[in-house]
Amino acid sequence: MASAVVQRPRQPARSIQSSSSSVGADKPVATKPVSKPISLSKRLLFPHLPADADLPSLLASPAAQPALNAELYDFISLALRAFVNPWWTKITRYDKEFLPAITRVLTTVLRALETRLLATDLSPLVFRDLPTLSTQHYIDFRNAKAKLHTSYASGGAATLPQLFHQLQPHMAISADGRIDDVYIRQAVDHILKACLPPEDYESEPERYIVREIILSVLLRNVIPRITQPWFIHKLILDNLGPEQEILKSTQAVGSTKTTSTAPSDSPTPARTTLSLQSLAIFFLSAIQSISGSCLLLIHAYRQARDTIKKVNQSTSKGSQQPAATVESTPQRATGEEFKAAAPSAPSPSPPTVPAGSSSTSLALALAHTLSLPLTFLEPFISRLLPYLLYTHALSAPRLADIVRSARHALFPEGWPGHAPPDPTPEEQAVMREELGRRLLARAPAPLALLLGPTPDARTHTIDGILDPLSSQACNAHLVLFILDLILSTVFPELGVSETVAAMHCAEGGISGST
Repeated sequence: MASAVVQRPRQPARSIQSSSSSVGADKPVATKPVSKPISLSKRLLFPHLPADADLPSLLASPAAQPALNAELYDFISLALRAFVNPWWTKITRYDKEFLPAITRVLTTVLRALETRLLATDLSPLVFRDLPTLSTQHYIDFRNAKAKLHTSYASGGAATLPQLFHQLQPHMAISADGRIDDVYIRQAVDHILKACLPPEDYESEPERYIVREIILSVLLRNVIPRITQPWFIHKLILDNLGPEQEILKSTQAVGSTKTTSTAPSDSPTPARTTLSLQSLAIFFLSAIQSISGSCLLLIHAYRQARDTIKKVNQSTSKGSQQPAATVESTPQRATGEEFKAAAPSAPSPSPPTVPAGSSSTSLALALAHTLSLPLTFLEPFISRLLPYLLYTHALSAPRLADIVRSARHALFPEGWPGHAPPDPTPEEQAVMREELGRRLLARAPAPLALLLGPTPDARTHTIDGILDPLSSQACNAHLVLFILDLILSTVFPELGVSETVAAMHCAEGGISGST
């Protein structure tokens, strides 16, 4: 009977820890909230702001995206940490209100600039004034180069920058391309006077600090770098993208050609007769390719129709007045700034193409042929270009990318990077040769015909395009004139009207005669 009793296995007794854990398993475990990492902008510019709070909007426009505000705040915080914090911490380490005060001043300046830019039509500046200024730069550079080693160059003693400076004189730049700090300082001071409230502008220490910060960024980092010819070539190469894609495509084409033309060692199989299956495969593949082409055309048609509809319905500033046409006169005429932009009479000897070459006549004939349909589309192009400018080139994502690229270029590791050593003349020559070769490789077939009928003529044309950007002193003139043009567009009170200029000329003539 005892054997009939079934012995049940003993269950182990629960311990205090297991019972407590099983009881607490039914209750939700309280997790600590994960704190967000405090950014540099919040630590330097807004030290009293809560950690979980967002940064206040830097721009007043409701169309400004948070990404653009964040990039601008990062740029300002890095600039203040690099140019203000080192010497301010030597004066006092306990005052944390100085950088936020400068931030408030910069916010006021940026919002005033934003208001002026939104009220200004930038399409004449982009599509008329800047191309005219660039064309004049190319003309004067080629004229100055044509006068080298002649009697026009002081018996051959004058250099290319000196001859170019004679054609484009400016009070703020010397013949060797050195920009006067006083001129830029006065321009920045006028911007602060137009943008700051009177109580902030009357505070000289506050105004001087903000002015010197902007001046340091422009004269020490931006202008010396963008005027270097090798840096311009590097920028163009970076925008063209890596060369591996081009090499892979050319290698793939070459490999297919070699495999198709090279004799095979293996015995060729016997030619098979056409079957119903091969005909069906060929028919279906043809239908697939035709349908893909039709879908591509339909998509392109719909996109073009939507774009034309948006352009015709656009009520932007650029659509109210045709800014892309050359015949439209500017609203205001400035003094010395626009004198350089006006085309001048070229010198008698500006040869850019070897004599006897037919590439020039062919390029001119094709250019005139292509200009005929553009003449009929001139009203639509006058609305299309400002639409593309404001919806693509000056859109908020594009501006955020520009600020991000500038931040990485000026502050590569969070601090102003040391000036990179200039490449040797051999490296610069290799970089320019690579740029010319890649530009020719990227040029479409219709554009290649405009560059010249032969590869040598196309290479010569590309060299002629890159040659006016090969002098740092001449590039400094171009950058300074572009800066004057932008300032006179956004701040028209800086320019001199035609009536005032005529009055000054008349007064000078009367005083000279008396």
